Amino acid sequence: MSEKRKRSGFKAIDWKIFLPSLLLILLISIPLALFESESLTLLNGIFDQIVANFGWGYIWYATLLLAAGLYLSFSKYGKVVLGAPDEKPRFSLMSYASILIAMGLGSTIMRTGMVQWAEVANNPPFGIEPGSTDAMLWGNAYSMYMWSFQIFSIFVMTAPAIAYIIHVKKRPMMRVSEATRVIFGDRFTDGIGGILIDVLFLVSILSGAAVTLGLGTPIITSNLAALMNIEVTFTMTMIVTFIWVALFSLSAYLGIEKGIKRLSLLNVYLAGVLALFILVIGPGIFILDYFTDTVGHLLNNYLTYSFFTDSLAVEQTAHMRSHMIFWIAYSATWAMLHSVFAAKISRGRTIKEMILTYLLAPTALSWIATGILGGIGVHRQLNGQLDILSLAQNEEAVQMIPDILQTLPWSGLVMVLYIIIAMIFLTTTLDSTTFTIAAYTSRNDMSENDPSKFLRIFVALVITGLALVLMQIGGLAPLEVISGMMGLPIIVLQFLTIYAVKKMIDEDEAWKYNIRTPDDAETNDEYSYNSQ
Repeated sequence: MSEKRKRSGFKAIDWKIFLPSLLLILLISIPLALFESESLTLLNGIFDQIVANFGWGYIWYATLLLAAGLYLSFSKYGKVVLGAPDEKPRFSLMSYASILIAMGLGSTIMRTGMVQWAEVANNPPFGIEPGSTDAMLWGNAYSMYMWSFQIFSIFVMTAPAIAYIIHVKKRPMMRVSEATRVIFGDRFTDGIGGILIDVLFLVSILSGAAVTLGLGTPIITSNLAALMNIEVTFTMTMIVTFIWVALFSLSAYLGIEKGIKRLSLLNVYLAGVLALFILVIGPGIFILDYFTDTVGHLLNNYLTYSFFTDSLAVEQTAHMRSHMIFWIAYSATWAMLHSVFAAKISRGRTIKEMILTYLLAPTALSWIATGILGGIGVHRQLNGQLDILSLAQNEEAVQMIPDILQTLPWSGLVMVLYIIIAMIFLTTTLDSTTFTIAAYTSRNDMSENDPSKFLRIFVALVITGLALVLMQIGGLAPLEVISGMMGLPIIVLQFLTIYAVKKMIDEDEAWKYNIRTPDDAETNDEYSYNSQ
């Protein structure tokens, strides 16, 4: 083993990118927190201008990434194996898809799937009457569209370049700067240019992780308080936060096989149990009928959703207009994280397998989740059991969820399952984030090894400390808006990495030499469906 691989403890951390990233977040967040109200007004104003002037650009960005993903998948590049031509995949297909689902969706699907339709129904597009059944259908279909192919193409399309450099070229550093070396050359990559690219990545991911930790707990605490018939308190929030921190720290410590993979599989099975339970005890026939209507509506209008700018609105644009741009922009900030992690776990997969699995598996689960969770709310609205549209105008989304769940029989058990699944989703999001940051900042060879356990725990503590500091000083809300705006430079990097992977594969002629033979393909297909 080389000396480079023996670094341990703090010596394993590449401080020249880790420390500037952490300091930059604090230098941005603390002044904004001291003037939180003014900061939010300013930042939201800037973001509103971005939406007003560049909304069309975000829409084309997501669409072009999807087109690039399909091109790489079904062209000669899709056959390229991310590793040796005869190398077996690291995970079975079920485990692989489950990890990507847990990473790609997170707990947000538990919120948007249940209540996002109401926001659209109250302010629908195309002059549709607010609160009408047509408005609700457009709303539920939009909730599905939020978690569809464009968003997951944003998450995965940097992964081919990262995976190629670590699994095929065996480069030791699992970094975006390394993926663009073929474009910018050694001098730029090894100098200040490469450092700036990597610092940009870390600032985006560290800030996003802190925001997720700080703002994700209400999903748990609101349901927990309703279940126990008490108010949400600071003490409850801290207890939930520390339990959550312990869980994702332990999972990150155990690693991908023993931690992240097992939690991801568990969550998929628990989500299936909850879905079947709701169908049995709740309005199952209505949910299945409405799910069918919603999928049909979405497929019939998919291009309409994909290119919706509401350009002909005279007085007030529909909710979908601003929310869709925000959603794409916010997804862009997480793009590099998802791609780096997907690249790490895709050893032995082809480029086609990696891209299509990320496009199809999370989309399928998100549509099912939205169909079931959204169907509950729509049913309660139609039969007058709960006026969700009025609640959506006066309450935060997380406060509406317990109200909806409590309309079900066995509501206590449903809420317990909901809390557990949301907690695991939150955990898998942050443990994969922790693992990725640890791998990204490690000075050891990441083409053959996982980051050290010490480094994983250290990163978990840094994320926790950063979140708690920002929660205390009030810096999370401004940082969330900044995270959304940081997608702009990341978009440029994404397109560069797509060009980079094509250039590397062409130079190596990997589409000719780094592909599976028929015998290799048969062996790998069989292995893909065996549990690991």
